[in-house]
Amino acid sequence: MNRRAFLNSSLVAGTALLASQSRLFGQNSPAALPQFNLGYAPHPGMFKALAGESVIDQIKFAADQGFTAWEDNGMPKRSAKEQAAIGQTLADRNMQMGVFVAYGSFDTPTFANGDDATHQEILNQIRESVAIARRCNAKWMTVVPGSIDQQTNQAENWNRYGGPRLASGYQFANVVDMLRRCSEILEPHDLVMVLEPLNEHTNHGGTWLQRSDQAYAVCRAVNSPSCKILFDIYHQQITEGNLIPNIDHCWDEIAYFQCGDNPGRKEPGTGEINYRKVFQHLKAKNFKGVVGMEHGNSLPGADGERAVIQAYRHVDLA
Repeated sequence: MNRRAFLNSSLVAGTALLASQSRLFGQNSPAALPQFNLGYAPHPGMFKALAGESVIDQIKFAADQGFTAWEDNGMPKRSAKEQAAIGQTLADRNMQMGVFVAYGSFDTPTFANGDDATHQEILNQIRESVAIARRCNAKWMTVVPGSIDQQTNQAENWNRYGGPRLASGYQFANVVDMLRRCSEILEPHDLVMVLEPLNEHTNHGGTWLQRSDQAYAVCRAVNSPSCKILFDIYHQQITEGNLIPNIDHCWDEIAYFQCGDNPGRKEPGTGEINYRKVFQHLKAKNFKGVVGMEHGNSLPGADGERAVIQAYRHVDLA
């Protein structure tokens, strides 16, 4: 199905749910559209052509379209005043705050074989994230635990900290130990760091955490309510596929989902993933959390933003 045909079919499929289209097309309307079945969470900039540059206006627009959640990876870079304003707006519109990035390292073995200074930096960022979460009403925060400590060629057998590169079992133990220390900070506040396995083939070569079974084993080893899995459907389609069975295997340790179609990392319907089936499965399992829309728009401008909304209407149908 080509892009135009997909958009046409999505529009037809969503018509029965959309009692009023006026807000979607940028006109004033006294009523919001029906809420989605799952907690899909747009992010800043996704609807700026229709809603304007203000993140507060974008949140209000998203709520009017039926979205019940919001995520903002860059929340730590915002001022405390803006974080609080976002939290208040979400509360006013009865929306869940999704993840922000508490700590993310992609090319350094910070967890697998970091030095003391690096470990203190990680713990300090987790402590700072507690205050950020309080201001914006967040419960979940993303942690990416660095890269693999690996030998890249025969001559390079020493890591950046002046020691020998470690076998995988020792790296696993180091990651678990650091995550336990992070969990000790978060547990008293009922906050949850979610670990995101990332694909190495397209976006993030060399990251330590890549597979869902690996994330599951880590969370079981850490054994804390504050350490769970962020199952990014886009990344796991690239890394391993077999999405629904892997979701079921990991279910007890999953706290958060993200999505994006593959290839391209755009809205559902632009790639190969059967998102209607995947989302039906989450709904059948009574998932009440957030599904972060961590992807781009396949088309530019207002038309592209309308296409994103229609795409979610299409895959959200029961």
